[in-house]
Amino acid sequence: MNENRKSGSSTSEEQGRPMLSMSRPALSLVKPRRSRRSRPLRLFGVVRSVFRTLPIFTPKCKPCRLTPTHLRPSDVSRNLSSSRVTGTLFGYRKGRVSLSIQESPRCLPTLIVELAMQTQVLLRDMSAGMVRLALECEKRPGNVKDRSSSLKLLHEPLWTMFSNGKKNGYGLRRDPNEEDLSIMELLRAVSMGAGVLPSKSDSDGPDSEIAYVRATFEHVIGSRDSETFYMLSPEGNNGPELTIFFVRI
Repeated sequence: MNENRKSGSSTSEEQGRPMLSMSRPALSLVKPRRSRRSRPLRLFGVVRSVFRTLPIFTPKCKPCRLTPTHLRPSDVSRNLSSSRVTGTLFGYRKGRVSLSIQESPRCLPTLIVELAMQTQVLLRDMSAGMVRLALECEKRPGNVKDRSSSLKLLHEPLWTMFSNGKKNGYGLRRDPNEEDLSIMELLRAVSMGAGVLPSKSDSDGPDSEIAYVRATFEHVIGSRDSETFYMLSPEGNNGPELTIFFVRI
């Protein structure tokens, strides 16, 4: 009898659990292809990419420090390379928004950064127009010539974050957790779009919903200390503009 009661209690609890808190099934997401190389930008795309990789800062944010040094005219065509990736911004409406970068919607994330901004604030700013996020970190002390032992830019653990020129706080790079992987699995068939994922229960209200924005990003690598993700809108669609800069100074 006790075993039956325990079994019945367990069954009712499982039926009442939210979708995202269930035990994660076997993932169908695959590992990204490490051998994939960035393609060099063609001449007609160089100028466009240069302007896209220029952050917009107010004088308070010391733009001379945050402007990528690789944008000298003589170095532009030689250094810039780009590729297309899938970027997802997601989070609880009153919680911090996270950025996930994937090679494609069917791949495991290669980068997860928790940003110093509430999800609802970012969505509001994006609906109002152009958003520029800059994440800055400092170079580590050591032998500059020994580049093989230096940390890759997107592997840096902590970032100072600026939104449209205003300092917001700190961004944190982290490994994907169970909830991150569950969200990426639910969005596996989505190449671009925006929406919400189910809340924990009907009584929790809209603040418990996970909002997301997914799009294709152009990943522009200017140097080992400067990379940019520019959100691409569908052809003929004047959607919100979002650019995310990673800079090591």
